[in-house]
Amino acid sequence: MTKKQNERISILEELIIGYQASYYNGEAEVSDAEFDRLWDELKQLKPDSPVLTRIGADNTDRFPKAHHLIPMGSQDKAANPEDFRVWAEKIAPANGFIAQYKLDGASLELQYENGKFLRALTRGDGVIGDDITRNVQRMGGLVVELGVPFTGGIRGEVLMTREVWKMKYAGKANCRNAANGIMRRKGGEGCEDLTLIVYDAAASDNDAFFVDEVQKLAWLKERGFSVAKTREFTGASSAEDIIAYRTELAAVRDSLPIDIDGLVVKDRDTNMADLRRTRPERQIAFKFELEVAYSVLRAVEWSEAGATYTPVGIIDPVHLAGTTVQRASLNNPDMIRKLGLKIGSLVSVVKRGEIIPKIQGIAPLPMKEPEQDVVFPTTCGVCGAALIDAGTRLYCPNPDCPKRLLHRLQKWIAVLDIRELGDKLTKQLFDKERVRHISDLYTLTVQEVAEFERMGELSAVKVLRNIRKKRTLPLSAFIAGFGFDGVAEAIMEKVLMSGFDTLENLRAATVDQLASVYGLGEVTAKTIVDGLAAGAAEMDKVLATGIISIAPPPTEGELPLRGVSFCFTGEMRAIRRNEAEEKVQRLGGQVKASITKDLSYLVTNDPESGSAKNKKAQSHGIPIIDETAFLAILADPTKAKNTSNDDLFV
Repeated sequence: MTKKQNERISILEELIIGYQASYYNGEAEVSDAEFDRLWDELKQLKPDSPVLTRIGADNTDRFPKAHHLIPMGSQDKAANPEDFRVWAEKIAPANGFIAQYKLDGASLELQYENGKFLRALTRGDGVIGDDITRNVQRMGGLVVELGVPFTGGIRGEVLMTREVWKMKYAGKANCRNAANGIMRRKGGEGCEDLTLIVYDAAASDNDAFFVDEVQKLAWLKERGFSVAKTREFTGASSAEDIIAYRTELAAVRDSLPIDIDGLVVKDRDTNMADLRRTRPERQIAFKFELEVAYSVLRAVEWSEAGATYTPVGIIDPVHLAGTTVQRASLNNPDMIRKLGLKIGSLVSVVKRGEIIPKIQGIAPLPMKEPEQDVVFPTTCGVCGAALIDAGTRLYCPNPDCPKRLLHRLQKWIAVLDIRELGDKLTKQLFDKERVRHISDLYTLTVQEVAEFERMGELSAVKVLRNIRKKRTLPLSAFIAGFGFDGVAEAIMEKVLMSGFDTLENLRAATVDQLASVYGLGEVTAKTIVDGLAAGAAEMDKVLATGIISIAPPPTEGELPLRGVSFCFTGEMRAIRRNEAEEKVQRLGGQVKASITKDLSYLVTNDPESGSAKNKKAQSHGIPIIDETAFLAILADPTKAKNTSNDDLFV
């Protein structure tokens, strides 16, 4: 990570925290599109940033505070069909999905006791929210008596219809901003102009209260609630059907009576453990694209990088997110087939992260131009080998293909930052067949390098000095340097953090074991396993030089909280929640969103509370510590392993 990138990360984190606070406390300072752009940029630069798991806090003191019955966490996002497909394939629900309108309002939890409405809480920090019960009692859609002995929480959204906004609040930026400000008025003026639509529920004392999400929504309707519009999707094509539904919905969203900004897609089966997570894994916000343009696909070119052939669509020029676009990514062969793309198709084009143009599907508009099939290359243009079409990847399988070998060399040089050895000299060494494999770099002599054009002995000495500089690499960088297609250092970091933290452990891992790592997938897992097997001899040769070595896994001393886990609940005073979580992770500890039997500590400043987390921790014999004791552990992590130290515990 460069200094410039770290500076950009700090700026993004500060902006996002500030914009979250302004959104949750009344008036949003930026549009959803601008906020999503910043969020996606941070996710790309630092996917493990604690800000990405943080929920904007309520900082007002105008209303009393209260605990949620279950965490009101935020959802993972998919801003494009590609990301959604990866998620859908990963969770693979047995009984299909449901897709609900993603309501663009202000989140709320309604709490009930024995069927009677008790209070209403804003989202707050996800654990504690503002009690705005009096205001909610003036809104439309509230059900005071459920008619059944239900104790628990019902989640919904506070909304303003477009009609009301146009008639009375057009001075506000949008319906959501207007609703957000009105619901927090101390006197409740204007709350009669707001309405509630619900989408989820959970019983406090019975995880089996709801069989599945469809039954849950039917139950909510029977109680008298307005429920978010929902569709069921089952069968092998359900993910593609949801993508098509989202496209249809995007075309008519402006005609709906309320604002929506995408779909919330869930596993049809209710999973209470997942719902309690800070960021549930079995549901996702499938948001609309920031901007869409429509054009005609005129041709497909195939970009070659290493062994992989990647399709690029050539389209009629369109203006998109401030630039003119004529080339757009098609990702892989399967995408062309799944979308049914042909030359002459009218396609929808977006900018992923507002940087990379991408064809996302067939436009929902009539098209009369003649269409021709897309022609796929069948042989490698360099070595002549028959290409393998693996669906998600079209590639040359020849391990000795010159193009593949050169790409691997360039990747290694880039990962190790071997200065003075530029692409031109690398290509000369390669074309002369002096350097074909990574290990060949470590057999070069000054005399050999000095003979190349515009080199000389002095330059050759500099090149060799940089090549032979001893380096101890993290295992993730070592593997990434061998240029397995699509396997970057960040991916390898995920694998190592899952326990495969030595070269021996990695070599022994199966495809199924690696595919179980969250966010990896079977294709990438197979690429790693096959690459390790094919490159084993070359890796051993490089290590045998003694110039390159692999850093050992961090020891317990370097990560003193390894094996120790914390769950945080309630407000913290001396340190912000996201800062506390980040410090734990830096010391090798684990942060959990819910109480599990193997949890080390529950951290709370309200130990006498009768909250569900406190009760569950007590039932499992889990130590409950306050903020002071937690900070003492950070100062001296050895205290975390000494559970007999009574002064730590509340």
